[in-house]
Amino acid sequence: MTARRPSIGVFDSGFGGLTVLKELLSLVPNADYLYFGDTARLPYGSKSVETVARYAMSATHYLEEHGAQMLVIACNTATALVLDKIIQNVSVPVVGVIDPGAERASRASSARRVVVIGTEATVSSHAYKRALGELGIETREKACPLLVPLVEEGWVDHPVTEVVAQIYLNDAFVDGFAEADVLVLGCTHYPLIKPLLHRVVPGNVSIVDSAESTAKVVHDLLRNSPLPATTEPERRQLPRVQFFVTDSVEKFRRLGSLFLGREIMEVQHVDMME
Repeated sequence: MTARRPSIGVFDSGFGGLTVLKELLSLVPNADYLYFGDTARLPYGSKSVETVARYAMSATHYLEEHGAQMLVIACNTATALVLDKIIQNVSVPVVGVIDPGAERASRASSARRVVVIGTEATVSSHAYKRALGELGIETREKACPLLVPLVEEGWVDHPVTEVVAQIYLNDAFVDGFAEADVLVLGCTHYPLIKPLLHRVVPGNVSIVDSAESTAKVVHDLLRNSPLPATTEPERRQLPRVQFFVTDSVEKFRRLGSLFLGREIMEVQHVDMME
């Protein structure tokens, strides 16, 4: 008899959170995972705070009811708009993606000036700007709405994507931010184009990936405060990963493998009440 692995729930509005799950599987392989992608109701960025809160609460309660002992909110929009509400309404530890990215950017920046790119909703919330401001960092936020559809098209190393990214970043790294030395990826789609972004940012700029940063925070939290374990026969060597989606299972398998970096086999469709 051995201690059963802890169970971590990962929530996202769709596919991008799989980049967070990918990093978690690498850094915290001694856990099992439940991934909930609310693919029928994405994108969250165009919806009201009240609607995002309702959707996020239903998804996180679903994960908690299915055994999640910790929740990772792998959606920048949900983290920006309703993280506090989620924390107040669940009974397990919760980690979002914004504070870990901000803290890592603060450690990486000598110039104390940082550029954050993200979706319109995340940028409009100014969540990164507030988080970085509390750490003494001056921040420029830049919305890059074309990057998500380009990534979902699979154009992660396409000349069109590189041109679009160059235009956005040229607009960001100007004036007082020409000397900024960190770029924060404030959207979980963006790690897929990190090699491309390295090519178009100024040479002195380091890139902070919020997916990596979040996984590192989870790793450190579990090392310092392990989740309760149950004693059951346990002979598996690899984590068990269960996937739940609210729309097409086939599309999630196909597109999700691009984000996770490995084939996704079994996916369960879930009907969520409005």
